Amino acid sequence: MTKIPSLSMNPAEARLQHLTRRHFLRDCQVGLGGIALTTLGAGKLSATEGPENPLAARKPHFVPKAKRVVYIHCAGSPPHLDLFDYKPELVKRSGQDCPDEFVKGKEFAFTKGMPKLMGTPRTFSQHGKGGVWMSDAVPHFHGIADEMCVIRSMHTDQFNHAPAQLFLLTGSPRQGRPSMGSWVTYGLGSENDDLPGFVVMISSGTQPSAGKNAWGSGFLPSVFQGVQCRSKGDPVLYVKDPKGMSRELRRQGLDALRALNEQQARDLGSPETLTRIAQYELAYRMQVSVPEVMDISRESKDTLEAYGATPGGSGLSNNCLLARRLLEKGVRFVQLFDWGWDFHGTNPKEDIRDGLTKKCATMDKPVAALIRDLKERGLLEDTLVIWSGEFGRTPFREGRTAKGKVLGRDHFPDCYSMFLAGGGVKGGTNYGESDELGFSPAQGPVHVHDLQATILHLLGFDHERLTHRFQGRDYRLTDVHGKVVQGVLS
Repeated sequence: MTKIPSLSMNPAEARLQHLTRRHFLRDCQVGLGGIALTTLGAGKLSATEGPENPLAARKPHFVPKAKRVVYIHCAGSPPHLDLFDYKPELVKRSGQDCPDEFVKGKEFAFTKGMPKLMGTPRTFSQHGKGGVWMSDAVPHFHGIADEMCVIRSMHTDQFNHAPAQLFLLTGSPRQGRPSMGSWVTYGLGSENDDLPGFVVMISSGTQPSAGKNAWGSGFLPSVFQGVQCRSKGDPVLYVKDPKGMSRELRRQGLDALRALNEQQARDLGSPETLTRIAQYELAYRMQVSVPEVMDISRESKDTLEAYGATPGGSGLSNNCLLARRLLEKGVRFVQLFDWGWDFHGTNPKEDIRDGLTKKCATMDKPVAALIRDLKERGLLEDTLVIWSGEFGRTPFREGRTAKGKVLGRDHFPDCYSMFLAGGGVKGGTNYGESDELGFSPAQGPVHVHDLQATILHLLGFDHERLTHRFQGRDYRLTDVHGKVVQGVLS
């Protein structure tokens, strides 16, 4: 099986592994002569076996449609039935008891007993050449309909936020697995030596429920984890030199550390030692490169107005503009998390009427501007744009708020909507359908692992071959599942 070279293991560690019985039996087909030759060449270090820069750009399995990714995650999960999945029959039957077959034996986060169906209060219409359905909550998306592929048949296995986010972004509902951005940079490296390959930004003041595990590197070398940047204040914490230290003195200190780390790498063969060297050097270069790329005051007035961004400010508008600047500079994977999409209806901000209108006003304008901006600069054709929550919302009213005046929906893993745009994606289309009430996929079901396999395919990877050996088995983002969704590919 062809695999991406293991970047977590240098030659010294690899030789030690060959001394164990398990690895001898696994690899004994090379023969004793081959083992002897390997031993004779033990002192040589090739670029493939021990790369000086673990983030150096690498080729995927086949020619990719996309070279970079920006993933906008609406943490809490937007009410898809009030944004993309129009259900006239659900509107017609709004207020009726939910059919027993849809709730019997099922567990919901905050709903017990027999809930009432709730059709959308939003106004829907079709947009673009493909007639993509969207509500009046996202008016700025109407103008980019021809770039969007809306998947209306997504489903997941998890109905609580943290495990659902982990499942979507790492392939497992439990902590400890590498995130999607880490897998991508592990496979492709970065196109800029002076910036991280994987950058994360957060808006609306709160981290996602999964915390930093959502962009962690798990058992991959830590150089592949996401680097969190801020749009306000110091872009990256603790990168600045301390008071009284000149850049020349910092360079001398790093040179001394590098010499010590290189000696340790030769003696002990720890993969994290090579990672430590790379991270120190990257941090040094970032002291110059990051402030420059994060300074949006360099943008034109028209660009700032298109995004709704403000120099010195914070929020999703600024982060979307920064995402474009980072992608332009060669960053491989940019992950944007925006908090506040958990529309239970426990307060007016979570009402799917005025509350949703106000929340969407902070999101659809900058996301639409980002897609237009990428297209105008010739970047959209090989940039994959992903917009999603971690699951959907119920076709019925949330149990705790069912008798109140505020309208909200419960968590729902069985069917939801998201969209893709850009590199290799069939724009202007609706893919898949839910049933007439929105309870389950009726056509073209897409599981979370299928989505992950499709994303990797667009980046040039066979998801079954992008693996990393850990604790005696080959792990991958899609675990042991996943099929590429051909219908969304251009």
